[in-house]
Amino acid sequence: MPGGLLMSGAVAALLTTAIPAHTPSGGFDDPPPDKIIIKVATVNGSGCPQGTTAVAVSPDNTAFTVTYSAYLAKAGGGSDPTAFRKNCQLNLIVHVPQGFTYAIASADYRGFASLQSGASGTQKASYYFQGSPNTAQRTHPFSGPIDDNWQATDSTDWAQLVWAPCGVERNFNINTELRVAAGSTSPDKVSFMTMDSTDGDISTVYHLAWKECPSH
Repeated sequence: MPGGLLMSGAVAALLTTAIPAHTPSGGFDDPPPDKIIIKVATVNGSGCPQGTTAVAVSPDNTAFTVTYSAYLAKAGGGSDPTAFRKNCQLNLIVHVPQGFTYAIASADYRGFASLQSGASGTQKASYYFQGSPNTAQRTHPFSGPIDDNWQATDSTDWAQLVWAPCGVERNFNINTELRVAAGSTSPDKVSFMTMDSTDGDISTVYHLAWKECPSH
């Protein structure tokens, strides 16, 4: 495997409570040298109005979760013409232990879809580090009729992982999107997709992969 030793759960648990989306931007005050910290710098997009998004780190530091409570795209039935597409860009500040970097190995998305016959929906996500030309992008299409929970998983080969640069703190960006098209559905019928389940269960889990930075 390229890049040296790959590790999972490299450090002790740090944070298990949610970080609200309106957490002020800025760096960390005296971050612990041996623990990962994830902090929301900014949350922007029509799918994540202020106060409707939260981030939490798993106890073993191998994953973090993002939850949404107002992420819904819809079309048809007199819906607002701009409602067919919703997006959310999370800009995260990530502190990692000295000598390690991280990358997104896989991501799980969950929500609910109510698509009429003839309608379609799309879930899309891209991942990139601030100032880096490398972007990982995945798209998942859905076709009506559907009236059920949906789930999509993005997987990235080790050789294609977008790694954080060693020795440099850069913000990590995750841009997700939902699109719904009415298609051949009767104009009076509504189709929609949400990100996150209606009962508030965890909707998005980003699994972190670890590798050791080269020594100098």
